[in-house]
Amino acid sequence: MTDTPPNQSIRQHISRTLRLALPVVVARTGILLMVAVDIAMTGHAGKDELAYLGIAAAPYVMLMLVGIGMLSGTAVLVAQADGAGARAECGNVWRLAMPHAAMLGLVMSLLCLGGEQFLLLIGQDADLARGGGGVLVMFAWGMPAVLMGVTTTLFLEGISRPLPGMLVMLAANLVNAGLNWLFIYGHWGAPELGAEGAILATSLVRWLVLAALLTYAYAMSDSRQYGVRQGAPVVWSRGRTLRRIGYPFGFAHGLEASAFATLVLMSGYLGTAALGGYQIAQNLIAMAFMGAVGLGMATAIRVGNAVGRQDGPGLARAGWTGVGLVILLMALIVVLFEVWPEALAGIYSGDPEVLAVAVPTVMVAGWMLIWDGAQGVLMGALRGAGDIWTPVILAAVSFWLVGVPLAGLLAFSLEVGAPGLMLGMFGGVVAAALLLGGRFAVVSRRPVRRL
Repeated sequence: MTDTPPNQSIRQHISRTLRLALPVVVARTGILLMVAVDIAMTGHAGKDELAYLGIAAAPYVMLMLVGIGMLSGTAVLVAQADGAGARAECGNVWRLAMPHAAMLGLVMSLLCLGGEQFLLLIGQDADLARGGGGVLVMFAWGMPAVLMGVTTTLFLEGISRPLPGMLVMLAANLVNAGLNWLFIYGHWGAPELGAEGAILATSLVRWLVLAALLTYAYAMSDSRQYGVRQGAPVVWSRGRTLRRIGYPFGFAHGLEASAFATLVLMSGYLGTAALGGYQIAQNLIAMAFMGAVGLGMATAIRVGNAVGRQDGPGLARAGWTGVGLVILLMALIVVLFEVWPEALAGIYSGDPEVLAVAVPTVMVAGWMLIWDGAQGVLMGALRGAGDIWTPVILAAVSFWLVGVPLAGLLAFSLEVGAPGLMLGMFGGVVAAALLLGGRFAVVSRRPVRRL
């Protein structure tokens, strides 16, 4: 389904963005909801198991987001082709992207297998490194499935069909919770594996998700028109364009994710209770940020459709509509973080030491969400417009020259602890939102050019 002609009203932009975004929000939230359920169920298995999962999740999420960013060109190229009415080209892009996803997944898996050595190298406690390394091994088994599944989801979203990804992820979370019950606690004769059991369950579910998405893509009634089945031969030279879009955005995702992961690793130097409490706040932020991810993807698709139509005014309206919507959404979520921080943190752990760290950190995190959501959607708008390297540079400045140094100063030099880590990153996302907003204002005034 291509977008409608130019000259849409703001009301039409809002309606169409939300129709695309809501299923994407649920689907993306489903990806992290698995991690959230893993953390919550593992937290009730003990403080040490929660720490193992927290220290392992930091590098894993960073690697996963880098991989997703490197594949984000799939949605951009598919959306632009669909906007131009070139349906068969959409499937060609997907069939080109899938081998890229498989190879990236294998590379990321190998990196996960060296997790214990990495954690020891950065100075983590030997027991924490051993436990976290074992969890990273379990993460490794599911990494190729994650990236191939995301690529298929990006293809479906690019042709404005986000609903299948949403439904598959909802079902997957139910299966994941059941398998967690078996493998974390050792019910029904299953081995009691703690944190490793949680991620074993998740990796198994990742492969089931991939199988379900592939089945839908091949079975949809117009799969031939979209070039999924019996499409034109893959134009492998187009891979250069896919990579040209993907590498900088993978780098951008890596900059942000590694900055947040660095703060999780820094919290490990404050002790296991601080690590567990900070990881709870970090996961709550990540869950809330999925609203921004969904709106960012919907905005990128609608901006990409406008590029395909050569519609400059529509490009600008689509981008700023997405920003306005994410600010409203995040403002609502801030209320939850500020009014019920104890209840939110209590979902993950009942340990008093962990909660003493988590509650004030969650409250700091709440005020960060509006700015974080705005910069996430602006990054999506720039991606849809085909703006490649400048947003990466702006992200690098924001997160690594502002956020991380400020976090270290507050947490360690000024002894604010885990809330100081979060407050430092607050400064980073404010800088990112302001810089990316200025960049989109410039890009949206330029002549439209399709990649």
